[in-house]
Amino acid sequence: MQLTWLGHSCVLLTGSKKVLIDPFIEGGSVQGTNPDIVAVTHGHADHMGETVALNRKTVAITEIARYLKAKGLTVESLNIGGTIIVDGVSFTMTAAVHSSAIEEAGPGFSAGAAAGFVIGMDGVKVYHAGDTALFSDMKLIGELYHPDIALLPIGGRFTMGIAEAMMAANFIGAKTVIPIHYNTWDRITADPQQFKRAIERTTDIKVQVLKPGESMQTGS
Repeated sequence: MQLTWLGHSCVLLTGSKKVLIDPFIEGGSVQGTNPDIVAVTHGHADHMGETVALNRKTVAITEIARYLKAKGLTVESLNIGGTIIVDGVSFTMTAAVHSSAIEEAGPGFSAGAAAGFVIGMDGVKVYHAGDTALFSDMKLIGELYHPDIALLPIGGRFTMGIAEAMMAANFIGAKTVIPIHYNTWDRITADPQQFKRAIERTTDIKVQVLKPGESMQTGS
């Protein structure tokens, strides 16, 4: 399987299917990615992004699923703690400590809870934490699902920063960690090399710092 970080929190998994997570790129478009499945962690615009315009089969929490169905999309809904199989790809929805809203839906519209995903495809499990603070039950994500790769936000302010993400990486126990959700805007500036040095100096975890649009191979 190939993993491509497109920028911000947007990640494309390419294997037996193409799965696009949080389809937003600042100042750009994901229309050319041609995914089979889109997964949305929560309702904020920098994560929902081009979901509606892509009009692909989408996996989302129940409240967002209701909104997207009203827009004409085919949606597979689930909630935190649940697992579904979509076209041979497994999606487990995990907790995230963050807010969630769909601004364009207007005041009072519930977007449910923010979430993350453990996505399994072609023998590889990828944990996308979504937007989240550090929380101790990340240990359970590691113990239950044993992700091979963890995608963790490091930008601070709206999510955990480098110090918290270091602890999260230890809680989760994935062999490879990829930092996301940083340097999109000045308010979430972070140094991924600092994150890499600190983790690799103190643990056996490897940090893969990708440039926007850069890919890495995972699994066999």
